[in-house]
Amino acid sequence: MITIDVTMFIQIVNILVLIGLMNIVLYRPIRSVLAERKKVVVGLNKDIESFHKNAGMRLEEFDFKIAEARITAKGNIDTARATAQNAVDEKISGVRREVEADKADKLVQVARDQAATAAELKGQVEEFAREMATKVLGRAV
Repeated sequence: MITIDVTMFIQIVNILVLIGLMNIVLYRPIRSVLAERKKVVVGLNKDIESFHKNAGMRLEEFDFKIAEARITAKGNIDTARATAQNAVDEKISGVRREVEADKADKLVQVARDQAATAAELKGQVEEFAREMATKVLGRAV
């Protein structure tokens, strides 16, 4: 059985002294290390959040700059395409003018040649008619 005497009080005091010593020697350092670790973890979490926020802002800025560059590039391409089309149109119209002028000159030359040939043939019609009549009739006309 349990007897209540002086040794029980000594054991209670002994346990209380051991609890106090363990608190001083073991529990306080562990709690201080845990508190310090918690501060570090909280600080790192804040850093992580700020890095994520910064990365998000940089990504948005990058997307904005990419969109802006695409718009600028599209404008440059459209301008270059329009300039090239205008140059092509000018060359084509220049060539058409040259062709039309050359065509008009050739038509005038053909008309002159036709008139000259017609005049020459009119002069030779009587001679050709006589030669044909001679060949057809078999005698000189």
